[in-house]
Amino acid sequence: MVSFPNSKINLGLYITGKRPDDYHNLETVFYPIALKDVLEIIVSNETQQVIFSSSGLTVNGDISDNLCIKAYQLLKKDFPFLPHIKMHLHKVIPMGGGMGGGSSDAAFTLLMLNEKFELGISQQKLLEYALTLGSDCPFFIINKPCLAKGRGEQLTEIPLSLTAFHILIVNPGIHVNTAMAFRELKIHSNATNLETKILQPVKDWKNSIHNDFEFNVGHEYPEILVIKQTLYESGAIYSAMSGSGSTVFGIFENKFNIENIFSATYFYKWV
Repeated sequence: MVSFPNSKINLGLYITGKRPDDYHNLETVFYPIALKDVLEIIVSNETQQVIFSSSGLTVNGDISDNLCIKAYQLLKKDFPFLPHIKMHLHKVIPMGGGMGGGSSDAAFTLLMLNEKFELGISQQKLLEYALTLGSDCPFFIINKPCLAKGRGEQLTEIPLSLTAFHILIVNPGIHVNTAMAFRELKIHSNATNLETKILQPVKDWKNSIHNDFEFNVGHEYPEILVIKQTLYESGAIYSAMSGSGSTVFGIFENKFNIENIFSATYFYKWV
């Protein structure tokens, strides 16, 4: 079985409080985009539960920390008859860029195992499994535009479509340190009204919808703010950093030739 885990961008991102469990409450809109990895799962006759391989972008870190493997192990505990598998991931979505690629891969692993081996897991239970893997994993189970609150797991679908526009993704290859991104963040004690703002015309977003991480991350990595300004100068009607960075996106009414606008070392793509 083959699937294509997609990425997301954050439309607005506000930190609304510190939780007793040391996580932060937030308010954001997750919007799925068509920048995708490729994930294949087949049954294995090997003695090892999961044989994992990858291609494309290098998947860093210890193999035991891989979220796809953790997703399999999570289901194996509750479904001990789950066969051993081989899993291959072709990585396209830049890592550490605020687009949720690893979370998407994990969520799609849950979905694929459920379908391939007819486990009969409900969407609600899949959401619960996904949350144990990461705060934005549940979004990729639903995979539709959602207003997210809490850690990101309180999801409400919203009637938002950007299909009339073109989205340009730019990633400078910076892996943002999450602890640094959270340092000295402003806490919004009052409602941000994001649910109302996001349904206004996109041209109105520039002055009303913001990402709380941009100030700290942009101060640490000025290239991010330069990318955002370049997108606006190129005609974007809205531009922002996604998540805690470092990916920046621009929403345009028309496509244009993006060659020679950004450094050749950057990843950039229309989606």
